[in-house]
Amino acid sequence: MNPQKPPLASSRRSFLNSIAAGAATIALPSIIPTAEIQANDFRAFNPDDPEAWMNKIKGKHKIVFDATQPHGIYPFAWPRVFLMTNEATGALEKDCCAVVVLRHTAIPYAFENRLWEKYKFGEVFKAMDPATNSPSLRNPFWKPANGAFSVPGIGEVKIGINELQASGVLFCVCSAAITVFSNTVAKELNTSAEEITKDWMSGLIPGIQPMPSGVWALGRAQEKGCAYIFAG
Repeated sequence: MNPQKPPLASSRRSFLNSIAAGAATIALPSIIPTAEIQANDFRAFNPDDPEAWMNKIKGKHKIVFDATQPHGIYPFAWPRVFLMTNEATGALEKDCCAVVVLRHTAIPYAFENRLWEKYKFGEVFKAMDPATNSPSLRNPFWKPANGAFSVPGIGEVKIGINELQASGVLFCVCSAAITVFSNTVAKELNTSAEEITKDWMSGLIPGIQPMPSGVWALGRAQEKGCAYIFAG
């Protein structure tokens, strides 16, 4: 009798290809068993008021970065550049506000290392480890080692999510994308979508706010006076 393989080890290539196909066809209703994303789906795992969170956007100089996919260091380097160059021109951190919206295939950056290893986020979402240039087994921007990132002519730059949060940068993530991809994973693993979603939300990085959708967050941020920058 053949021993049963763990779900993530069985047909790994098929699993990864299926998730990638889900990303490519994210708009198709067949991906989501319920055929649509209901407002209650968002509230079920995020009781916090997203409108109230948006009131954290304050200051004279405000900007929102739209991160739609893994794009090297840019979704994290650009908020730091925004703060550094504002400081160089006389604007203190307290006078600035940067918001990063993680949506579509950039959502894995909202999660802790445990989930990257368990669900192969690096391979599924084509997210490379800057240190190895191979699919990452960890979230490279969550609590990076000292000196992990440096820029020629500038030196070490602190672009870890925790380091940016300490400088007042706000991060949020698209709940619609979480719903789509967790449902897709559940289908491939033949398990409960609720179970996968619960597991993902348990691994959400502290301080990262789920939003009804990434585009909802982008719209609200701009209504609060944020200028828009596409981060990849």
